[in-house]
Amino acid sequence: MSPSSRAAVMDPPPRSQPTVEGGEERRRHGCVLASQQWQGGGGGEEHRRRWSVLPSREVVAPPSTGMGTATTEAAMAVEEATKTTSSRKKGGLRTMPFIFANEVAEKLAVVGFSTNMLTYLTQELHMPLAKAATTLTNFGGTSAATPLIGAFLADVCIGRFWTIAGASVIYQIGMALLTVSAALPQFRPPPCKPGGATTCQEAAPWQLAVLYVSLLLNAVGAGGYRPCVVAFGADQFDESRAAERARSWGFFNWYYFCNGASMLLAVTAVVYVQDNVGWGWGLGVPAACMGLSVAAFVAGYPMYRRMEPAGSPFTRLAQVVVAAFRKRRVPKREVHTARLYENDEVDAPISLYGKLIHTDQLRFFDRAAVVTDGDLITTTTTDASSGKPAPNPWRLSTVHRVEELKSVIRMGPIWAAGILVIMASSNQHTFFLQQASTMDRRLAPGHTAFQIPAGSMTVFTLLAMLITLFAYDRALVPLARRYTGLDRGISYLHRMGVGFAVAVLATLVAGFVERRRREAAFAGGTVDAGTAPMSAYWLVPQYALHGVAEAFTSVGHLEFMYDQAPESMRSTATALFWLSISLGSYVSTALVGAVHRWTAGPGGANWLPDNINRGRLDYFYWVVTLVQVLNLVYYVICARRFTFKPVQMHKEEDEEMNGGSLVELQEKV
Repeated sequence: MSPSSRAAVMDPPPRSQPTVEGGEERRRHGCVLASQQWQGGGGGEEHRRRWSVLPSREVVAPPSTGMGTATTEAAMAVEEATKTTSSRKKGGLRTMPFIFANEVAEKLAVVGFSTNMLTYLTQELHMPLAKAATTLTNFGGTSAATPLIGAFLADVCIGRFWTIAGASVIYQIGMALLTVSAALPQFRPPPCKPGGATTCQEAAPWQLAVLYVSLLLNAVGAGGYRPCVVAFGADQFDESRAAERARSWGFFNWYYFCNGASMLLAVTAVVYVQDNVGWGWGLGVPAACMGLSVAAFVAGYPMYRRMEPAGSPFTRLAQVVVAAFRKRRVPKREVHTARLYENDEVDAPISLYGKLIHTDQLRFFDRAAVVTDGDLITTTTTDASSGKPAPNPWRLSTVHRVEELKSVIRMGPIWAAGILVIMASSNQHTFFLQQASTMDRRLAPGHTAFQIPAGSMTVFTLLAMLITLFAYDRALVPLARRYTGLDRGISYLHRMGVGFAVAVLATLVAGFVERRRREAAFAGGTVDAGTAPMSAYWLVPQYALHGVAEAFTSVGHLEFMYDQAPESMRSTATALFWLSISLGSYVSTALVGAVHRWTAGPGGANWLPDNINRGRLDYFYWVVTLVQVLNLVYYVICARRFTFKPVQMHKEEDEEMNGGSLVELQEKV
């Protein structure tokens, strides 16, 4: 190792002040060391030990003989204080109405559009059922893939605010085009003649082209909106200040609550308007709400905290892998924690709140931070005659960047566990629907003939989810806080574990209810036709349990992805959350296909025939239950071995005590 390399390791360049968009500087002194490791079975207690230490030493300039220097320093101090005050005035709770309004309008549009779209395609555009189902499947797949592109743009190029704003406008154009095509008869084929001998005329190619363009615009808009809105909302709370950090934990709960409330409104009021008033109004009202929400979101621009994009996180991860591979033959004695390369100035744009510190896991990648000959390049600057060594990123990475890669790898197993929970809940839109369609769906049997639409049974899932979220925030968190000492009540890993267990119970109960329904169909002689003499309210427990499971699992999963992802990858992490939902649906489809093949018998019999009275849907539910139990065991093992990312956080000046630094070590046991 060259002398200049050793000097760079022992005396890294001073840390530059991180900035927020618009040049707002953040002045921080001291640090908070949050080294967190969760171990199961410990009740989630949080032990805190505090030490007061001496203030950081500051460099004192030589005395000046004139008044110019003092005046300049005073002016700089006033400007610094003004910038800091301006920074603290941005963000916070006052920005939530603008963000939540946009979320509610987006969910009204997408859920109100997708819930009943199969009916629109088959009855208004006269599409064959198979073609309509394929169209919606392709739309869903495209919508699931585009968030990765939107997250990349937000993290690398234009930031979250402009990604959300641009995506919302694109979504608005798609909804407007779809509304116009639904309202004007020129965009639809002529209606079928009642009792006519000829078949219905299918939509013309140009009419279908209008539909496909509007669907594509909606998919692109959703791809830019979904991965960014959660991260952008959480960005409004300054993590370096304890009070705002506590509020950010409740943000995820209320975000999902608004999400669920808008979905409930969509599957009831919006669908009712579509079926009874007209598709023009049924799509026009959500489109108008979307337009107003976009205007409101953009109007809040001066109040938002906006983080600048910090470059491609995938490039940085690749640089760590390449650098570690190049140094795979470096002796282990050289890979020592004290000798690993750190450079706060290089990491400043990607560590606004704090930098990651070294962990002992995945030690192979530590080699990327070992300084060898040729890793540092001497560069010259305009304000200094001497050269300053800078790292070649494809040969040398800082500890912070190595730990970014480790954090992403550690998140993988927990992220994957959430896929199978989505697999189980996706049955609500398929087999639960088939069960409900064969049962007595009268709202009040013996008193009214009004029947609950089979597709509206998901209302019980949404109601259970909303009630659980409200009770969790207002009752469970304060109660759990007394026993765990955590401001958020329980950790998100515990929260996800509770959701996983409830999901197991939901599919187990569904199996027993299905057995009871099938027996009632045989007893009532309605195996091949008619309604089984059994109320559809028997399905409420399985719907409700899935709602409770989603309130725990999805919110905990979303919070986990945001919190444990590196600062510069939070939009990407949110996109991965949405990707897990998509993969869960695909896994469910694969499982159904496998069960079809494995249980095939003579005459085409199997567990899942078109007539579920002739099949064994209860057995299928119990297979799903077994998969869920194995997934729960897998999750518990992963959660017990999971190591939280260790962050050395910068503490805000107004939170220091007596001008000194405060080191706070938090261990979650």
